[in-house]
Amino acid sequence: MLLTFNLNTRDSIDHNTTFAFSKIKGKMEQQLIECVPNISEGRDSAKIKAITDVVETVEGVKLLDVDPGKATNRTVITFVGEPEKVIEAAFLLIKKAAELIDMSKHSGEHPRFGATDVCPLVPIANISMEETAQYAHKLGLRVGDELDIPGYFYENAAKEDKRKNLASCREGQYEGLSKKLSDPNWKPDFGPAEFNARVAKSGCTAISARDFLVAYNINLNTTSTRRANAIAFDIREAGRLKTEGGSLTGKKVLDANGEPVREPGKLKCVKGIGWYIEEYGVAQISYNLTNISVTSIHEAFDATQESAIARGLRITGSELIGLVPLNAMLDAGRYFLKKQERSLGVSESELIKIAVKSLGLDDLAPFDPAEKIIEYKLKGAAGDKLVNMDLVAFAVETASESPAPGGGSISAYVGVLGISLATMVANLSSHKRGWDDRWEEFSEWAEKGQAIKNKLLLLVDEDTNAFNKIMSAFGLPKDSDAEKAARSQAIQDATKYAIEIPFQVMETVYESFEVIEAMISVGNPNSITDAGVGALCARTAIMGAFMNVKINTGDLKDKDFVADILKRGQEIQDKAVAKEALVVEKVNASIG
Repeated sequence: MLLTFNLNTRDSIDHNTTFAFSKIKGKMEQQLIECVPNISEGRDSAKIKAITDVVETVEGVKLLDVDPGKATNRTVITFVGEPEKVIEAAFLLIKKAAELIDMSKHSGEHPRFGATDVCPLVPIANISMEETAQYAHKLGLRVGDELDIPGYFYENAAKEDKRKNLASCREGQYEGLSKKLSDPNWKPDFGPAEFNARVAKSGCTAISARDFLVAYNINLNTTSTRRANAIAFDIREAGRLKTEGGSLTGKKVLDANGEPVREPGKLKCVKGIGWYIEEYGVAQISYNLTNISVTSIHEAFDATQESAIARGLRITGSELIGLVPLNAMLDAGRYFLKKQERSLGVSESELIKIAVKSLGLDDLAPFDPAEKIIEYKLKGAAGDKLVNMDLVAFAVETASESPAPGGGSISAYVGVLGISLATMVANLSSHKRGWDDRWEEFSEWAEKGQAIKNKLLLLVDEDTNAFNKIMSAFGLPKDSDAEKAARSQAIQDATKYAIEIPFQVMETVYESFEVIEAMISVGNPNSITDAGVGALCARTAIMGAFMNVKINTGDLKDKDFVADILKRGQEIQDKAVAKEALVVEKVNASIG
């Protein structure tokens, strides 16, 4: 679990990109925010469930993650949706938490001052930070007016500079709340400014609008909180207070204004502290990485490892609290592969596996990407996609009486197989004995191959989707003249899309010839026939996709579009046939 002392809080994960959020339910313009409330209950599963269940009563809000911690007696909850729906769900959660959690009886390792301790809102798609802050204010005022719970706005929702830092708002914690609420300098931004019986039970809530952060804990082979803290102070941006002689007990060094001087730590955008987790029997360093584009997970890990070794300790593993962005895991996988001088052109799943093992994310508990990576969690079980079927199921579905998947999807998948073979040759060449000094050369080819493969995998399903759009258009009503006109236009739009998708397949597969030809020329000679088969697949995929382009042009009224795309398609096919013939000639010459 996560700690905070001088931390922002253990308020979990967001992301530095909008990835596919804006495509949820096909609404490209949809505004989305994420809410990451931390409640002061991590031990009573019945209470936690009752609190998180209210989130799912709000239609359109998706509960992504519930991460309880016994030692901290704290649970991080993550959900996402449109702003109005999210703040409704957040309000219901804060209300339920105040009903079920009695702060006068609470204890735990994590700093806290309320049943819902913090409730940050994070802009995800098509919404600015300023707009998100307005929603934070709207939520806070409602919490104060309707629930009589006091609270503070922090980070980007703060009403004054001294309240931006969560640690300042929460200073004194629950035990000091009575004194804080009566201090005119710390009058709550919302709710009562008194420690009455109701507030004694609910405590105080901090609400914010902020960027993503990653809550990340590193496990050490020690039980010493003091040693864990020493490493945390080495790493975190705030560093440590400078003392005379550099000792922990020495006199503080003051600047000209009488303020304590700090020695900054190694990494920017990192907050951290050490603590002992009885649940695991080890000391941890608990980090908040507030901008992983500045300091990534793997950079924090390596810097901590270096400091730990210098202090006679070592890392045994680590854990991510809440959800993590996919890119953070992929970047970590590439980072550790590069350190090993191994090809980076491997699959997404392999990169994640490398990241998990290198960071020791499965040290304390299994790491399930489907549950821990936010994009996967949002995507859910996409079992209806063709590319998620096994080989037998895909063949059975193709052979069934259903018209889809048809030749277009099959062409795209044959293209996938072709570039996959070329990528395999690149990876084999990167790891070939005696070619160690060429690993980067082949890694670059493998990465190109992976990019082409990934695009074609999307097009496998998109071709079937394009066919379904045509069928849906033909099914539109046609009783009135207006309905007939709308139906006719829908058919034309769907038909054009059904032409554009296989043409994209042609263009994308043609790109694979660059990788195939390179592997024929400079790749592992023992795998030349694999690259050759890749060329056969590429030519077949392009010709098959072009058939689908042509068959759909007959009913399109935009004849200029038809003439142009047929001309360009024929050029791609002719060049592909010529390239395949040249590759086959080279392969046959090589194998005699």
